[in-house]
Amino acid sequence: MSAPLLTLYRRMQRWPAGNWLFARAVCVKAPYFASIAPRITLLEPGRCEGRIAHRRKVTNHIGTVHAIALCNLAELTAGLMVDASLPKGMRWIPKGMEVQYLAKATGTQHAVATPEQPIVAAEAGYALPVKVQVRDDAGTAVFEARIAMWVSPVKR
Repeated sequence: MSAPLLTLYRRMQRWPAGNWLFARAVCVKAPYFASIAPRITLLEPGRCEGRIAHRRKVTNHIGTVHAIALCNLAELTAGLMVDASLPKGMRWIPKGMEVQYLAKATGTQHAVATPEQPIVAAEAGYALPVKVQVRDDAGTAVFEARIAMWVSPVKR
């Protein structure tokens, strides 16, 4: 059986504007992410892809996509990927993030989040590093993040 979040995503993919509706539902649950107006373009166990458009509200003083908007996109895609991949009875929380700004971020930004190790059920908590790479429309890597997630059993 798949995670409830993954089930919701798959159900909404059948509808017109399903990606937009799913992103809105996520932003209702986690309102801060609404600030970047994300779209989730793929969600499956072990992978999440999302994008943000280069709009005024995510633009900095030099005309590029703001660093924190890229961090928000990275945290969102990483969190959704982990949530969609967790075995039943497990939970997660982000514990830290290391980022690298590789190039000026202009235009639509496309993020891909993948785990650096298998996501498994365990009797004790464990560290799960998640890699997120963000590319522009031309395919240039503009940003990378390594997000430290903590995965642990749900307390009963």
